[in-house]
Amino acid sequence: MRVALHTRVRADRIEEYEAAHREVPEELVAAIRASGAQSWTIWRSGTDLFHLLECEDYGALLAALAKLPVNIAWQARMAELLDVIHDYSADGSDASLPVVWELP
Repeated sequence: MRVALHTRVRADRIEEYEAAHREVPEELVAAIRASGAQSWTIWRSGTDLFHLLECEDYGALLAALAKLPVNIAWQARMAELLDVIHDYSADGSDASLPVVWELP
């Protein structure tokens, strides 16, 4: 499945956000993959962040990551940098952007 998300980085924290993503812990990357993600890309336009995630089951992926210390630490770090934080828990699994159009 493909999941599109929209988040927003704080205007005064863009450089920190991008620096953090140049150093995503290998343990977290491995956990995301082990939880069923095939890919995850984030684009930035100003302070708007657009994510495209391809995974087997987004809710299951979030549930698998929820209790991992490396993910808990990462989410705490992101909470400091994001203006409006996305709910990266099983409760937030239905927060993806709705599909409006796809190239047939």
